[in-house]
Formats: sequence, structure tokens, C-alpha cells
Amino acid sequence: MRIAIFTETFLPKVDGIVTRLKYTVEYLQRFGEQVLIFSPDGGLSEYCGAQICGIPGFPLPLYPELKLALPRPSIRTALNEFQPDLIHVVNPAVLGLGGLYFSKSLNLPLVASYHTHLPKYLEHYGLGLLEGLLWELIKAGHNQADLNLCTSTAMVDELSMHGVKRLDLWQRGVDTELFHPNLSCHHMRHHLSQGNVSDPLLLYVGRLGAEKEITRIKLVLDHIPNARLALVGDGPYRSELEKFFAESRTHFVGYLTGKELATAFASADAFIFPSRSETLGLVLLEAMAAGCPVVAARSGGIPDIVTDGVNGYLFDPSDELGAVAATERLLSHRAEREFLRQKARQEAERWSWEAATHQLQRFYQSVLVHRFENN
Repeated sequence: MRIAIFTETFLPKVDGIVTRLKYTVEYLQRFGEQVLIFSPDGGLSEYCGAQICGIPGFPLPLYPELKLALPRPSIRTALNEFQPDLIHVVNPAVLGLGGLYFSKSLNLPLVASYHTHLPKYLEHYGLGLLEGLLWELIKAGHNQADLNLCTSTAMVDELSMHGVKRLDLWQRGVDTELFHPNLSCHHMRHHLSQGNVSDPLLLYVGRLGAEKEITRIKLVLDHIPNARLALVGDGPYRSELEKFFAESRTHFVGYLTGKELATAFASADAFIFPSRSETLGLVLLEAMAAGCPVVAARSGGIPDIVTDGVNGYLFDPSDELGAVAATERLLSHRAEREFLRQKARQEAERWSWEAATHQLQRFYQSVLVHRFENN
């Protein structure tokens, strides 16, 4: 198959969507498919043998890490040269609208996938009144597709409730070779804890954005003596978070990738994830693969991954002290913590990128067969 992927974000940006796309493209190419990527220009022309058509863009005003790239006529030229069998649009918003348009004008099957729960983000940026309008736009865009893929059952249910049709579940994936408990490292723990290796070490990895509700972790630090927090990542809310956590035992680590990131997960005592806007929470799977016990909000796609008391702890996000109680429980019972480490790793081992990509191939094939039968 020849697959043209339109995405609003790709390398060199670092986030969960890019991680999934990176592995998806790698495995599709490995399995003999051919991929062409349209994304905001990041200075790359290819990845794992797949050509990248970088479209010039400009920073999103409220979120300068993200670039908005407007569709342009050169996309049609590139598509005509590539001759795709289908188009896959990831989070259609701006550039993705070009994917919707060209799928119709070239009469190509269209797959769309939903990864970022934008309606939940709006309230954190003072735009909550636009939620209803955004759902209408999401419905209008996604209902152009032959198939809409979500990464958790919660998102399948929510999009269905808001009128999106032809939905299915695209299974999760994680690199269990890269993320592994054996990478636990005294040197990394020393770095993350700023030299306080014997103190309880809490870890957050991800975008430093208001929608991630990272400020809720401050209560955990306030209630657990000597607990230290390492925030790995960056984002538009970093300066506000640095002020908020200024008097606490918090280390802003910045970006870590590859083996360094995997070592950070394996070296922490607990991974704290308070976000209520996750469609999946890929970073949770990475923590679990590395044997880092998870404390996360019972919200969105997270319960698809974390089973409370079995491979991590979930807390009620409406309970102000819920994360505190769950973290205290985790840190105070060493034997239970070791049990959770083992079970978390076992859960992660069930989900490989190879299997997730084979499933995506089957989705593509089903869309092509359905289109052929109805023409």
C-alpha cells in the first residue's frame, strides 16, 4: 500500500502523538508499505525511508511549540507523483483539512485518527465557551472519513456520543526493549533528585502545558516529607510552573529522549500523572514498561491502561487529596510497590508497536476493500 499521512505535528517535536507516528511509520516501512508524510516543516526530508513534505508554518499563538501549516497547491503535485492508495489524517485541524479536501478531490479512501482531546484543553486556556463549537467542527471533519480511529475506549465512546460515525479502536503500543526496569541507575537518580538519592523521587514526563494540570502535584509534595519531583519535558506553561513550584523540592529537567528517558523512568519511585484530558497517555505505558509504578487520574483513556491496585493506582480527579493518598500508599508499602512494578511491566509487554501497526494495516485494507466493493 501507498499511504499519505497528514499530521499537524511530527519530528523534531517531542510528544505522544509524534512517538506513535514515528513508530507507525517505521513499522509500516519495515512491513513493505510506502509512506509519504505531510507535516509542518521541521527541517527533515525523510524518516525511516518515508519522504517528509514539510509545509511552512507559523507558531500557534497560545502554544508556540506547535506550528500551523496551511494547505497549499504543491500538496496536490506531491500526491499526484506519489499516487497513494489512501490518505490518513491525524487530528485534522489545519493542515489536516488539506488531507480531507484532497481525499475527496482525488477520490481516495480516508482514514482519520483522534489523538488530542482538544475540547478538554479549551477550559485551561480560557476558551471553555468554544467547546460546543469545537465538537461540531470535530464531528464535521471526522465524519468525512471512511474510518475514524481512537486510541482508547473512552474516546470511542465520547466521539460517538458527540455524533462521530464509523469509529474503531487503534490499540496502544510501547517499545518494551527501550523501556525496561533493568535501566535503573544511581547516576540518573542523583541527577533527577539533585543529589538527594535517598528521598522519595516522583517523576512527571510530558508537555508542560496548562491542560496537564501539573500544579496538582504540589499537594503531593506538601504532604509527603522529603519527596522530590522531577519534571521532564518542556512547554508553554513552564515559566508559570517554575514560579508555582519555586519554593518546593522540584527539578525542571527539560527534555530527555531515548535511553536517557527510559533510564529516568526506571530510576524513579513513582510516576505521577494528574491530567484529565488524555486520549490514551502513551507516557504511562512507557513508565510501566520501565517498571515505574503509576499514580494517575481516573479519566479519559487512562483506565484502559492502569488497573487500580493491580498495575498502578488511580485516583478520583475531583478529590483534591486523591493523588496524595494514592502516592502515600504507594511509597509506604515497599512489597506492594514491587508487586506493582512487576504487574506494570507485564501489562506493557502485551502491547508492541509491531502488533499495533499490523492492526492499522488491517484497518487500511478493510477501508480499501469497502471502497472497492461500493464503487
